[in-house]
Amino acid sequence: MLKIGIVGLPNVGKSTLFNALLKRQVALAANYPFATIEPNVGVVEVSDERLEKLAQIIFEGSEPSFALRQTAGGSEPLAKYPPIVPAVIKFIDIAGLVKGAHKGEGLGNKFLTYIREVDLICHVLRAFEDSDVVVTGELDPVEDLKTVRMELILKDVETVESVLEKTKGPLEKTKREMLAKLLKELSAGKMMNSIELDDDEKELVNELCLITVKPEIFAVNLSEGQLKKSDNLNYQTKLGVAKKDLVYINAKLEAELSVLSLEDQVNYLKDLGIRESGIDKMAKLAYSKLDLISFLTAGEIEVRAWTIRKGMMAREASGVIHTDFVKNFIKAQVIAFSDYISIGGVKKCREKGKLKIEGKDYVVKDGEVIEFMIGS
Repeated sequence: MLKIGIVGLPNVGKSTLFNALLKRQVALAANYPFATIEPNVGVVEVSDERLEKLAQIIFEGSEPSFALRQTAGGSEPLAKYPPIVPAVIKFIDIAGLVKGAHKGEGLGNKFLTYIREVDLICHVLRAFEDSDVVVTGELDPVEDLKTVRMELILKDVETVESVLEKTKGPLEKTKREMLAKLLKELSAGKMMNSIELDDDEKELVNELCLITVKPEIFAVNLSEGQLKKSDNLNYQTKLGVAKKDLVYINAKLEAELSVLSLEDQVNYLKDLGIRESGIDKMAKLAYSKLDLISFLTAGEIEVRAWTIRKGMMAREASGVIHTDFVKNFIKAQVIAFSDYISIGGVKKCREKGKLKIEGKDYVVKDGEVIEFMIGS
């Protein structure tokens, strides 16, 4: 399961955002540093409007069940509406970082242990002003990011130096050279995810479990007033990050939205002049950053989204459903999502020649509706 670590300095809005992600108040969002002592972990559904459309097609074409619906003339059989199972992301709300964390300051050791376990780092950076919420240091997202990154870099320096001291002998010359290169780059204040590495160096970095190699996204926490004018902000330049890796949020607003119905959320955002919630943007951003896509399965038992890496072939993708599918894979029935919806399900797509039979080396595309044929 995809794991995203929500990180940042104390009181930048991490726990408030986490509460909104879980749609309930499970994290301690108190107004003082280190309120979050243990990492709060929760599984969050990734909204996907395609699933509802597939479920409707299945419902309209399903056989009536034994359940009955009362009508004016008596009763009639009910068709079955399949349950929807969206893709999910595991979010980890990690305790606030402070300078000296790599040496154990504050809750640094715990922070650095937990962050090793995530697939992607989401930096929450405070840009809102609120006299009721204590600021750690100055109100400056740029400096906050530098502080967090430097702690991660210093921890990786410590790791590389420790391994380098133990790497001796003529047979390990190449490894020492690679370690020296990594140490040089880290000592220059560079994150490993910004350095071009060859295959051997990548393997070594993974072996060392270096933190700074993890991909990053950035959530700038704004006030509601700032959020309405976010099109005019330019934090990607100030932070020195790609625009596609950055999202503007208002954590407090997201928490308020989380307790509303989907219809009320849409209306609330519309009244504020906001097109999409920050949480939905974050989910899409995380998927994009990690090159993830979803293929879909549709039937009366369930309609479901399955997460895979972009470029994954059909046989490997089948293993996401069940590991035994890989060795027993025969073929895949594939329908483009647009065809499935416009034509009206598997049977009609087959009749119109829109159902393709693909082999093990077929590269799965995002949103395709797939049924795998598996042998015994």
